[in-house]
Amino acid sequence: MNIIIVGAGEIGTHFALNLAAENHSIVVIESDEEVAQHLNHQIDARVVAADGTSITALIDAGVGECDLFLSLTSDNNNNIVSASVSKKLGAKKSIARVHAGVQRDSLFLDLGEHFGIDYIFSSERLAAVELAKHVRNPESAMVEEIARGYVEIQQVYVSARSKYCGQALSDIKFPARVRVGAITRGTETIVPSADEVLLAGDMATLAGEPSKLHETIMRLQARSGKDQKSNIVIFGGGEYGFSLAQTLESWNCRIRIFEEDAERCQELTDLLTNVTILNADATSISEMKEELIGEADFFIAVTDIDEDNVMTCLQAHSLGTKYCLPLIHRSDYAEAMTGFGEKLGILAAISPREATRKDLSRFITSDRFHLLHKLEGVELIESSVSENSSIVGAAVKDVQWPTDCVLVAHLHGARGEVPAAEDIIDKEDSLYALVKPKAKRAFLKLVAP
Repeated sequence: MNIIIVGAGEIGTHFALNLAAENHSIVVIESDEEVAQHLNHQIDARVVAADGTSITALIDAGVGECDLFLSLTSDNNNNIVSASVSKKLGAKKSIARVHAGVQRDSLFLDLGEHFGIDYIFSSERLAAVELAKHVRNPESAMVEEIARGYVEIQQVYVSARSKYCGQALSDIKFPARVRVGAITRGTETIVPSADEVLLAGDMATLAGEPSKLHETIMRLQARSGKDQKSNIVIFGGGEYGFSLAQTLESWNCRIRIFEEDAERCQELTDLLTNVTILNADATSISEMKEELIGEADFFIAVTDIDEDNVMTCLQAHSLGTKYCLPLIHRSDYAEAMTGFGEKLGILAAISPREATRKDLSRFITSDRFHLLHKLEGVELIESSVSENSSIVGAAVKDVQWPTDCVLVAHLHGARGEVPAAEDIIDKEDSLYALVKPKAKRAFLKLVAP
């Protein structure tokens, strides 16, 4: 693919290096000459020292032949302007990074539609979503967000005590838009029909809106519907901490935020109604003991300092906290910490750079589909409906889907959900499916011929 990246900061450099390693044709535009020169020595790609909002610079970079344009600086306005201009100049797809507050404002006005930008995201919000997945599902075999976070895929084992055990899927009253996409039984993976029966020990792969999925998982695992509130402590009241608290606020949990800055504490108090804000320093072991951190179910450190995040998690674990999650900006450090962190009491380490790379990687494909996850015996794939597809304008129930294929999400515009029978499929919609390898060709022939 021909890809242009504006901004060689943490996010832009990380993404550019990964893309260059995959042999894509990359042009990086960076306004700081010193930063551009440094990247030029690191990467096998063209690096241009120029203003990413300049029409001349964009034309010189080849924006007219660009398959994907990514504006990833730390400046909201520059990113929105350059992404919008690139689209007008011929870029096939444009993406802009914004701060989390700007993305929240999109609830009142669709900025992507207004400025002609295909996708607007916040790295803070993406990191918060990754952290929230582990909080909501610390014992799930797998958790994956799809359809821009509106749909979650989880794998859980069916308990012999579950009331669903021994029932056919057609007889189970699942919440609306919750679906079993696959069942792994021993060494066999089944893409189930409505007549398939759930057995004890099966690993079910489910799709649904996160809060509705939670209810189903509790029943499959035979857990009480009256779970005690999770006790969650967040260290750091910056944008990461605020986004995480906002993501978790509607869940059955008690949240406390430790923040050293008194003025920021007041801001958070005004913004978050169901969260306790403490003007305290979690790097102080005495303050951690005083606030009974050892009794917390989760301790999540999301400051801007990686060392503080790791060390406070280790301290919290030593005091008795069950699950600890640090935010680590260096993606290689986060990967290493996740690899052996269990021995140190760390459930997972999340990198904003890697969360962004993972989210944007779905746009990096020259094929008719994007492989999101390879599971045991099945693949989770995404494909856009082409304008010449026979299913354009059809209801989901009226399409003869291939055997061994289950739709698990439908992204229409900016909204995603598990498809219902009456939902209409339109061109350029994204369809997500769990398919066995042999069924993939037939599925793609329908969706993107």
